[in-house]
Amino acid sequence: MDYFTLKTIHILSSTVLFGTGLGTAFFMWMAHRRGDVAGIAITSRHVVLADWLFTTPAIIVQPLTGFWLIQLMGLPWTMTWLWLSLALYLLAGACWLPVVAIQYRVRALADTAYRTGTPLPAAYFRLMRWWFALGWPAFLALVLVFWLMVHKPF
Repeated sequence: MDYFTLKTIHILSSTVLFGTGLGTAFFMWMAHRRGDVAGIAITSRHVVLADWLFTTPAIIVQPLTGFWLIQLMGLPWTMTWLWLSLALYLLAGACWLPVVAIQYRVRALADTAYRTGTPLPAAYFRLMRWWFALGWPAFLALVLVFWLMVHKPF
């Protein structure tokens, strides 16, 4: 594959990763803030689906295309911005994996509450606090990765 095609795939997958993450986080947070059990149940179902359809493939494509680009460009692995980008990407992933598990649990709790006509349990609110807390470092790490990829400062 030629450099420009590979770079285009890398940029598009990073855009999908960042955009889907930001978009689903926004809708999940807005549904949570509204407090409507049916809305939370539907939104969490869609967020889990979006993670499978968009986020997961982008997470796989990013390092594959990134490592291939490094090889094609002949960049030395000793460049600090490369290692820092990889470390930040791994940090985002370390936050995202528990977030996915939380989203599955939130989806189940919201579905149960909706089907039974009961309020959301305390566990839901505890999970959402963790979801929110883990989302920030993942988001900021990916912003920094974008910056490093564009500027390649060191």
